[in-house]
Amino acid sequence: MNLLDTLGRQNFMGDARMKLLAGPILIIMILSMMILPLPPFALDMLFTFNIALGIMVLLVSMFTQKPLDFAAFPAVLLFTTLLRLSLNVASTRVVLMNGNEGGDAAGKVIQAFGEFLIGGNFAVGLVVFLILVIINFMVITKGAGRIAEVGARFMLDSMPGKQMAIDADLNAGLIGEEDAKKRRGEIAQESDFYGSMDGASKFVRGDAVAGLIIMVVNLIGGLLIGVLQHDMSFASAARTYTLLTIGDGLVAQIPALVISTAAGVTVSRVNTDQDVGQQMMGQLFNNPQVLVLAACVMGLLGLVPGMPNLVFLLFSVMLGSLAWWLTQRNQDKLAEEALDSAAPPPTQEAPEASWDDVQLVDTLGLEVGHRLIPLVDHRQDGELLGRIKSVRKKFAQEVGFLPPVVHIRDNLELGPNTYVITLKGVEVGRAEAYPGKWLAIDPGQVSGHLEGTNTTDPAFGLPAVWIDGSQREHAQVYGYTVVDAGTVVATHLNHLLHRHAGEMLGRHEVQQLLDKLGEENKALVEDVVPKLVSLTTLQRLLHNLLEEDVSIRDLRTILDTLAEHATPQSDAHELTAIVRMALGRAITQHCFPGQEELHVIGLDANLEQVLSQAMNGGGALEPGLADTLMREAEAGVARQEASGEPVVLVVQHGLRALLSRFLRRRLSHLAVLSQAEIPDDRTLRVTTLIGGH
Repeated sequence: MNLLDTLGRQNFMGDARMKLLAGPILIIMILSMMILPLPPFALDMLFTFNIALGIMVLLVSMFTQKPLDFAAFPAVLLFTTLLRLSLNVASTRVVLMNGNEGGDAAGKVIQAFGEFLIGGNFAVGLVVFLILVIINFMVITKGAGRIAEVGARFMLDSMPGKQMAIDADLNAGLIGEEDAKKRRGEIAQESDFYGSMDGASKFVRGDAVAGLIIMVVNLIGGLLIGVLQHDMSFASAARTYTLLTIGDGLVAQIPALVISTAAGVTVSRVNTDQDVGQQMMGQLFNNPQVLVLAACVMGLLGLVPGMPNLVFLLFSVMLGSLAWWLTQRNQDKLAEEALDSAAPPPTQEAPEASWDDVQLVDTLGLEVGHRLIPLVDHRQDGELLGRIKSVRKKFAQEVGFLPPVVHIRDNLELGPNTYVITLKGVEVGRAEAYPGKWLAIDPGQVSGHLEGTNTTDPAFGLPAVWIDGSQREHAQVYGYTVVDAGTVVATHLNHLLHRHAGEMLGRHEVQQLLDKLGEENKALVEDVVPKLVSLTTLQRLLHNLLEEDVSIRDLRTILDTLAEHATPQSDAHELTAIVRMALGRAITQHCFPGQEELHVIGLDANLEQVLSQAMNGGGALEPGLADTLMREAEAGVARQEASGEPVVLVVQHGLRALLSRFLRRRLSHLAVLSQAEIPDDRTLRVTTLIGGH
């Protein structure tokens, strides 16, 4: 058994080695034929092989169902063209050197094509040769080249849509990663194939031109050699060398015509599950009505005096018989279908549901209208893809964990310029963007008016205008903030990522953070999780921090604090308050970057006392007190924003959690800090008072 396996492997390696060397050996042989003289018998063998090769290529192109089934065709065109040209060079050498010896001086094949096929009449042979060249050059090759050119152009234009369709099927779970890679590979191969066919068709056209030139050179050279070197009469030299030249041209042009036809068949086919012959027979001779009408026309022409009546009537009878046969066959099919429909259908149980039927939603998604596809298509250098990568990287550096991958797909149900951002399958943001235009955002102090489409900045709600590129410099002079469409979408996405950071942090992300910290401080992670705090409690604590826009980058400090204060029965909200005090310096720095004196919003002493009593009484606010507090808070935030100060409310430590949950429902940009979170070396100054009126 081992001996058989060894022999099998050796045979396989030998076959692979032969296939690897086949191309170089063929090229060397073709080049050798251009340099080394060949005997007439070798020319006969090679010309016969050339004809057989052309027939094989035509049959392969006829029986393939898709262009990619014959993906090697462009290379085959190159090799067959080189083979014909090398044979022309070799045969020209033999014809000019030995043509005076007789018609078989260049081999039996050339002699047969020069004498038998055209009856030894060089004028007829010349006309036939020219007609073949014109058919090949002007009709078949030119048409096939044009089809290949248009096919390559349409293939390149359709690639982005096909890639988006594959990505959509992959994201929807209809196909797997392997199927997606296979489909992308097929699309790339089709593009390469049509591009190669567009170029390879030029080989065939050049071959036709070369055939004409070679024929003229052979005729003139043969006459001069026959008359001047071999002392032949002009008529004898003309007859001998013209027949040899015509035979040489025909034996080369007939395979060229066959190869050109194969090229036309390959590029003009439509992708179906049938080859060209099946398509033609199935569509030309499938309608009995067409055949009946054709039979009637042929019959009328057959009755006209002076026409070849027998031939026309014969074809009329043949077409009529075929139409009758097709009609009978179609009636039999309809009868069988009626019987099948009348029979009771076989009882088939519905397939059981499986986990393959479950399709999980994407954590983060971006759906775009069709005019926004160029922004997210990597083959068109979509600028938004790079921006999204930068947004995710910046978010990870600022917030402290890696957000999920943004799954992008096109949605024909959206407006052409509309995009939708989804979180766990639910829409969290929607806006419009206009590729090629610029969004001029009014920060509040502009000095001029712009013509364009009025809108609102989707990220921050500021008034804005979509303008053309010609107004960009004017907008900047007027004081507008001008950004392109890709930046608008990326900024909107970044804003929503920060707003919904807590919802994106799952158990997997928390475990990833612990694994990363464990690489440097394994003992700290093992002491806290899960001994003191479960993974679920830690996730809830980090979620609370993210909900109030607190970075969790300093995970070491968070775990150190939990190691000191946490117990197995600790509540996540209580631990959040303790951790916030430990992170107080970082929180303060985030709210007041580069400021020594902190200008904050404060609570009136009486209001603060009332809220403290409400906390002691159970933590619920009376409706009247709640309405008053929200109204006063909105007025205070408006005054603080008008003065250009950070919107930060500082309260007693015991009130912070209650006020944050209550006020941030409508004032999401308000940060609520406790006095215990402010470092001792920072100075507080209350610039706005809530409840002081």
